Amino acid sequence: MPEVELPKPEELEDLKNTGFTRRVALTTAVYAVLLALAALGGTKAMKEMLLTQQQASDQWAFYQAKVMREHADRLQQRRLEVDFIEHGPSLAPEVRQQYDAWLAALVTEANCYNVEQQASEQDARQLEREREVNRQQDPYFAFAAVLLQIAIVVASVAILATSRLLYGVSFVLAVCGTVLLLNGYTLVVTLPFFSVGH
Repeated sequence: MPEVELPKPEELEDLKNTGFTRRVALTTAVYAVLLALAALGGTKAMKEMLLTQQQASDQWAFYQAKVMREHADRLQQRRLEVDFIEHGPSLAPEVRQQYDAWLAALVTEANCYNVEQQASEQDARQLEREREVNRQQDPYFAFAAVLLQIAIVVASVAILATSRLLYGVSFVLAVCGTVLLLNGYTLVVTLPFFSVGH
């Protein structure tokens, strides 16, 4: 019967540690990918929040300009009406026609500004809603990134210490970070301590 050589206990321990190291290293690579997604989501949310804030401010400026123009036209309209009442009987027919045309133009223009300011207000409010969504997303991405970074560090220490306990802790941290990451994209759940004050 041929002799079978059994592996020595030290070799088995090395193989066992190599398998553990590979598993933790592969898991750490997955953590790093999740961390990149959290960083990407956070950067996007911040950029979108700033952009929509600027766009909303621009819309409110347009709104204010249209309100001022409408107000100026309404004042001019009233002034013409008062002038017409005061001087109307003594005006020549062609001057009366000019008054009427000017008055009609002012009314039309003021009405147009009113419609345009309503559209600007709706656009500004929509942009503010988009800004708020991005503002709500940002802390989820930030905390997800922190938890995933800690998970990577703990997993690295688990490799050095060959500690399954530390590997388990890193996994729990990564799961929590992943849940926050997914919620950052979907906002399915709103956590009260993540609410951003206004």
